Amino acid sequence: MNNSIQDEFISTVSHEMRTPLTSIRGFSQTLLSSWDRIDDDNKKKFIKIIEEQSNRLINLVENILTVSKANAGSIVMKKVFINASIDSIIPMFKEQYKYHKFEFVPQKDLPAARLDDDKFQQIMTNLIDNAGKYSKDGSTITISTDTKGESIIIKVKDEGVGIRQEDGDKLFKKFSRIENHLTSKTQGNGLGLYITKQLVESMNGSITFESEENKGTVFIVTFPVFNEEEALKCSQKS
Repeated sequence: MNNSIQDEFISTVSHEMRTPLTSIRGFSQTLLSSWDRIDDDNKKKFIKIIEEQSNRLINLVENILTVSKANAGSIVMKKVFINASIDSIIPMFKEQYKYHKFEFVPQKDLPAARLDDDKFQQIMTNLIDNAGKYSKDGSTITISTDTKGESIIIKVKDEGVGIRQEDGDKLFKKFSRIENHLTSKTQGNGLGLYITKQLVESMNGSITFESEENKGTVFIVTFPVFNEEEALKCSQKS
């Protein structure tokens, strides 16, 4: 990262951190200075805001660390069975988004891929979490796996507001958020999809999306099928 890009990155991160930190400090000070004069409902409301802004800050820091690690090349590739990896994280979302339906449609006998399993789970976590955040309660989020030639295809489909064609170029850019009535109600820092794309490409994959406004979005991630000979060559080089 050259100096000008680094300066811009630090400036943007500082700006993103300032909002949650200001909220945490402000509501903490109010509670400390006026505890006896604040009713229980407002105490709970202020503490909830502090919790939400703390989580926002934690997510921002984790995303920044992920960008740094990805740029540093700290990725360990191995044989990964994608269906089992996805299946292990879906219960977390069923608990987190109780008013959504989650359906996993795996291809039977899906071949393995050569991936960093932790990074792959982060990719899927980002995509499924996005689908949950930007979909209406009661809607269905469908995760599916398939093969085409020597590629494994993973799709995450939601029934959300969709993405306007003119917003497509912003989608994977750092610190970029698309404005609609759901994103305005949802905390975010515009790093999730940027990081997802970086991680996908660092493991020789690709990511695209298809969307129709007010009808939902599907993210499509493609990885090469695991090749024993290629894996052996790569391990010998390293």
